[in-house]
Amino acid sequence: MPNPPIPAGTRIGHVHLKVADLERSLAFYCGVLGFTLMQRFGTQAAFISAGGYHHHIGLNTWESLGGQPPAPGTTGLFHTAILYPERKDLGDALRRLQAAGIPLDGAADHGVSEALYLRDPDQNGVELYWDRPKEQWPVDANGGLSMFTRALDLDSLLVAGA
Repeated sequence: MPNPPIPAGTRIGHVHLKVADLERSLAFYCGVLGFTLMQRFGTQAAFISAGGYHHHIGLNTWESLGGQPPAPGTTGLFHTAILYPERKDLGDALRRLQAAGIPLDGAADHGVSEALYLRDPDQNGVELYWDRPKEQWPVDANGGLSMFTRALDLDSLLVAGA
């Protein structure tokens, strides 16, 4: 008999990233994206959050000070996904990225969500997204989820974030 499903209220609480340069990462995550520094351990680690949570992202140089990103074709984290509460918040994130000159790897409308894809200073993949209300999610003729990938209207997203 298979195990029962994981509880519906289960969430991924935080991600901890190995970085080469703590100050550079803090400049990106706090300075550009707007996370708040919650605690710092000297020059080796920092914990940042949105809204006063103890931490959503941990950054450390314990095994990676001055290191290089993983080579293409290796295993590891594909991307960290940061969920914004509303479309206007994702629009503001896009404005921040553009003002900082940070290029996007891609942008997509998935029906259930709209997403921006980029790289942090250590070349870790980052997805910034917001979820549409569940009642707006696309479904097929049988009522099953029917996600897709279409071009995201960045101009409309910027207007929403203004």
